[in-house]
Amino acid sequence: MSKTVFTLERSRPLTADTYELVLSGDASDITRPGQFVNIELPGRFLRRPISVCNWTADSLLLLVRIAGAGSQELVEAAPGTRFDVLSGLGNGFDIAQRGSRPILVGGGVGIAPLYGLACRLIDAGVSPTVALGFRSGADSFYVREFTELGCRVFVATEDGSLGSQGFVTDPVRRFAPECDYVFTCGPTPMLRAVHGLEQFTGGQFSFEARMGCGFGACMGCTVPTTGGYKRICKDGPILYKEEILW
Repeated sequence: MSKTVFTLERSRPLTADTYELVLSGDASDITRPGQFVNIELPGRFLRRPISVCNWTADSLLLLVRIAGAGSQELVEAAPGTRFDVLSGLGNGFDIAQRGSRPILVGGGVGIAPLYGLACRLIDAGVSPTVALGFRSGADSFYVREFTELGCRVFVATEDGSLGSQGFVTDPVRRFAPECDYVFTCGPTPMLRAVHGLEQFTGGQFSFEARMGCGFGACMGCTVPTTGGYKRICKDGPILYKEEILW
């Protein structure tokens, strides 16, 4: 973990409430997809934890969904705004453990860390299948970006306005039964549904939790696992399929 300053280079809307942000700064502490940063906002007591979508040595790509006044201020900040950032937080996905036919399953803004994961898997010579779930076509984003990476992409929307109608687990069962290992991030009900799919011999699940400190000191995001209590911010946000308790 490092404490550094990042500068907002640009922000663009992807949907009515989801934005793509590019920040410049020292991102050398980011070593795995699935890690996150914790951003200080002027006048706000708690930092905002944001998953890293992708990164280079000197830049961060973030996808931010507006969830309140703080995230609204973040996405509306002017280019050139400087932010105090805790970087390199969390354990991240381990791409060495990926099975023979991995699939990435994302819901809503939980899709963010899966993009950087897809880039690293492709760099390692593996082209993953990707399943993305949204409320509607108007809420969808990054479908083209995953497709342009060369991934096989399936989309599900609750109202059927894009892709298949239903939940993201539906196309996983119907169109990708050969996939044997899952990387997933999204809302808890979606993670639980993915966990229940019997086709996966293993998987890595990225959990969201309300955080105080973001680096393991306050114990506010502790959850029970088969190996005892773990902190989502420090021991996670990635938990393995076999250790998850619902």
